[in-house]
Amino acid sequence: MDNNDILIRLRYALDLKNSDVKEIFALGGEKVDALDVPLILTKTPEPDDEGAEANIPLANDQLERFLNGLITFNRGPKPGDSGPPEVSGEHVNNLVLKKLRIALELTSEDLLDLWKLAGINVSKGELGAFLRKEGHKNYKELGDQLMRNLLKGITLNYRP
Repeated sequence: MDNNDILIRLRYALDLKNSDVKEIFALGGEKVDALDVPLILTKTPEPDDEGAEANIPLANDQLERFLNGLITFNRGPKPGDSGPPEVSGEHVNNLVLKKLRIALELTSEDLLDLWKLAGINVSKGELGAFLRKEGHKNYKELGDQLMRNLLKGITLNYRP
């Protein structure tokens, strides 16, 4: 899964408008022009796809800034906050999982229920491994299929 696809699915799941996406990027410390938002929210065309719309590829640090902005957008700024946090540079899917957990105020049980909604069973041990710090002996990278199903579960839960 590329970063644009994650953002597209997240935008749909949380029913965000283009103006909300621009505001969330700004809250995370990323300047995005209103005209660029639709180009960011376009799937990356295949190399042999002629006539496909051009898009703006989203880098890992830009996605992380968006997720930091989403936390601020949903929960408000931290008291005494000096600005957006630094980007960590860890595996994208694990980062998205951690940031969504904070932004949507989800417990471990909530995350397991979201995967169950999407038809996937994830154990508590697996979830704990996904949430560990990179470099920990029990750390495990979250695969694309599990990320897709998490976003699907969020969509099924948040959109009627």
